[in-house]
Amino acid sequence: MNYIDTFIAVADDSPTASSVIPQEKGGKKTVAVIQYEMLVDRPYELTQEDVLFETHVRHKEIPAAELKKNGKRLREEFFAKDQPCLRTSPLARKYGWGFHFDPKGRVALYAVESKDYKQMPKKVSKVLKALRSSRA
Repeated sequence: MNYIDTFIAVADDSPTASSVIPQEKGGKKTVAVIQYEMLVDRPYELTQEDVLFETHVRHKEIPAAELKKNGKRLREEFFAKDQPCLRTSPLARKYGWGFHFDPKGRVALYAVESKDYKQMPKKVSKVLKALRSSRA
């Protein structure tokens, strides 16, 4: 399920021309906030599967004690069902952030307006667009 040497570019119908840091809504962290916080501080540490599972854990507020005791089983159950990839992430669809996956499948964020973002398609073997939010 992990991407290798791939860049996921911002969706064509993204409402922003520059990156935006997502904000909490109603005092709760959204998926976008969780993923942003996770990736901005840990570039190239996590794989897509790590990001998806950790997002699930944080969003559902699974207690640390339960995760420590049943983490492996919870992860297996989570991935037993099909999971949407990071091409569906609100970061790439709505907030102006691209995802780069290195040759080991670890991911980092790139702001759409950055020089690195613009050069990334030349540095990877595969470029994909984030999924559109609306139908064409």
